[in-house]
Amino acid sequence: MRIDPLPYESLLETRPLAQVDLVVIHCTELPDLALAREYGERVLYPASGTGNSGHWYVDRDGTTERWVAPARVAHHVRGFNPRSVGIELVNTGRWPDWLDSRRQTMEEAYPEAQIEALVALLAMLVRDLPALRWIAGHEDLDTATVAAGDDPAVQVWRKRDPGPMFPWQRLLDATSLRRLPLPPPL
Repeated sequence: MRIDPLPYESLLETRPLAQVDLVVIHCTELPDLALAREYGERVLYPASGTGNSGHWYVDRDGTTERWVAPARVAHHVRGFNPRSVGIELVNTGRWPDWLDSRRQTMEEAYPEAQIEALVALLAMLVRDLPALRWIAGHEDLDTATVAAGDDPAVQVWRKRDPGPMFPWQRLLDATSLRRLPLPPPL
């Protein structure tokens, strides 16, 4: 695993690892890891000098990078960041028309090498994070809708990742983590 901290990692809030009980699975909705890095380095919150990013990124070939240490609170899912770590899987999702009502289908499968690397990463996290027991998709936790970019009268899901092509059952069979009950426990 390659460790390549984001430029603002040291500005992110710290937390005890015992606070982390949830893994959130995302897909980048971008074509490649390089563009995901570009987006991750963008400062979106001037007051803190930080942006949006997962903790780990897993490329299609299984290459895994850590951009934010788990003891830091990354901005990856509204309302759940203090208790969770985020894993981003490189996948085009709805890119480049995320909010176009005509482009809401997510059709890219997750390659075997990527899923194998994800399973290995989850095994490491279960070993290293004592309270970790839940797993969820971004789409499970951020269920807001917004006006479609092509037609403001139409509402689309703000987040749909990891999407319908993600092999949830396979992942659950390979880990001790369980899907977060919805609504989530406090």
